[in-house]
Amino acid sequence: MHESPVLVVTALGDVTADLVLAELHGRGVPVVRLDPGVDFPADARMSVRLTAHGLSGTIRTATRKLILDAVRSVYWRRPTPYGGTGLGTTDEEQFINSQARAGYLGALANLPGALYVNHPWRNRDGECKNAQLVAAAALGMDVPESVVTTDPDDARRFVADHGPAVYKSLRRVHVPGEDGRSRTVWVRVVDPSDVDERVGACPHFFQSCVDKVADIRLAAVGDELFATRIEIEGDHLDWREDYEQLTYTPVPVPTAVRTAVHGYLDAFELAFGAFDFALDADGRWWFLECNPNGQWAFVDEPTRRAITQALADTLQKGRA
Repeated sequence: MHESPVLVVTALGDVTADLVLAELHGRGVPVVRLDPGVDFPADARMSVRLTAHGLSGTIRTATRKLILDAVRSVYWRRPTPYGGTGLGTTDEEQFINSQARAGYLGALANLPGALYVNHPWRNRDGECKNAQLVAAAALGMDVPESVVTTDPDDARRFVADHGPAVYKSLRRVHVPGEDGRSRTVWVRVVDPSDVDERVGACPHFFQSCVDKVADIRLAAVGDELFATRIEIEGDHLDWREDYEQLTYTPVPVPTAVRTAVHGYLDAFELAFGAFDFALDADGRWWFLECNPNGQWAFVDEPTRRAITQALADTLQKGRA
């Protein structure tokens, strides 16, 4: 019999994953950590059998051996984007890179009987902003009026009619600056006069701005929900800009929100989700987004510890 390890797919320096790894190690649960964008294909070897009984075989790196059909669960966090070998400038390099990506990632994403938190395809699907807002509204959550458009006139009308309105990126993105360092696209209030023909370059996302008194970050681990009220001194629309100014308070989850969140996880087939809500003066929780692979290690220590334990419990149990 082989040991049944937990596979953690993420890059080095992932502090959030490190908390769960430490908890699993403390429990004596075997763990294999891989970062496909770094570990494959340099010095890696794989041999996979695909039969009527499913997928089996091994992947070996210079320091690890993973028996694919022995994995009990997968914590798919934030691996380095897979670039393959070479520069991808020749036809041969492009072919090799595409086959390596399909072969290695295809094996890791199809482990028989393994529980995924979350499956990479579900993470991908769950990141679609349009799908998020439609699903949240259908489940009865309060959702701000929103528009995705490439029409400057339409964008200008929406901002004028729903002001104050904000601009958000449709996907999490880091834009390199002149100094080479990544720059985040922060949420910003938009005036109708700010909207010009550049909106036509790509779909732009505008949303009515909630008059909020605080933000809520809710981490959902299966049936367990952990909500944190986030407050900041001054008028900071996007609280991610200055973590040092934040205060965190654990808060209960209203029954209606709890029911809707569970329905949302089921709709997207997610075992985990990091939900963002805006809390208004009347106590209404306005759904803003759900990052299926969002961060949670920054919240207060008791909540951070509870989320760590819940994730470790889930991964340790697997599908059993």
